[in-house]
Amino acid sequence: MAETDSFTLVQLPGLLWHWLTDPEVVSVFLVVLATMTANFVARRLLDQLARRIESTRTIWDDALLNAARQPLTLTIWVLGISWAAELVATQAVTGFGEIIEPVRYVAVVGLIAMFLYRFIVQTERGFILQGADVTTATAIGKLLRISVIITAVLSVLQTLGVSVSGIMAFGGIGGIAVGFAAKVLLANFFGGLMIYLDRPFTVGDWIRSPDRQIEGTVENIGWRLTLIRTFDRRPLFVPNSIFASIAVENPSRMLNRRIYETFGVRYEDACRVKLIVDEVRDLLANHEDIDPECTLIVNLNEFGSSSVNFFVYAFTRTTNWVEYHAIKEKVLLQILAVIEKHGAECAFPTSTIHLIDHAEPSES
Repeated sequence: MAETDSFTLVQLPGLLWHWLTDPEVVSVFLVVLATMTANFVARRLLDQLARRIESTRTIWDDALLNAARQPLTLTIWVLGISWAAELVATQAVTGFGEIIEPVRYVAVVGLIAMFLYRFIVQTERGFILQGADVTTATAIGKLLRISVIITAVLSVLQTLGVSVSGIMAFGGIGGIAVGFAAKVLLANFFGGLMIYLDRPFTVGDWIRSPDRQIEGTVENIGWRLTLIRTFDRRPLFVPNSIFASIAVENPSRMLNRRIYETFGVRYEDACRVKLIVDEVRDLLANHEDIDPECTLIVNLNEFGSSSVNFFVYAFTRTTNWVEYHAIKEKVLLQILAVIEKHGAECAFPTSTIHLIDHAEPSES
């Protein structure tokens, strides 16, 4: 045992020298060293570019740089390792070298797809942060990402020897069967597509349906479901196919909000109604919060059972729900002040009872 250990120790320097002077080993070492150097240089260059583009306002350079960092590093390592593997494979007697090229191609295609996917995500986020329509940006981003994935998968399958034309032919036949099996899923998908194209509402809109108990703010529009946050903060998930068969109101796209109220004045003040109506009309016509370009009506409406009624029909400039109610309160109080100014009062529901006095004849 001692002789064997001494023999190994004696031969170790020679074996080490033979290994270090082996051209194949030296070549692999130089390839790995070059890969590490290229990776280091690439990371430094990307850091310098990142500092230079911080002052720019365009989103394209930021999206391109952020998307390229990880794929570029991995691409350098994939090319370097595959090159070193080819050098090792030249001395191997097995078929190891035959799989290097397909594996490298698949890896490069995957990394290119990874870069494009990340670039689309970064660009989508940039446009949304700059104020672009969230629904449109999300829809375009999803379509582009799906296109990248499908293209990469088909390219890889073609490289691996799988007939893409056969897959497409099978997809045509199998698509019919899948269509019947996933009818509801496809209905929701095409419902989401119609929402993206027709845009009856977008993320952030307040919508409601008179046909269903659906009302709230749209938080997300997916390919299968739309997330609506109700006013009591509950999440409501609605399948997209539902929107193809119901009416949807979108109050967020209102141009104005309407004030439509009826006021009743006592019959004792009927002689003052004309003056009250005229002054209220002038008040609203010159009101800073009432839109003069919209319909404005202030007229005697009817003779009620206990009051002389006139109505107010006007539109506010704002569409904000909270501001609208503040303006409406202000207008109603001002109209009440006009009624009181003319010495009139709002009528209460009353009934007048006339009693007939049946006096008994006195005895003579």
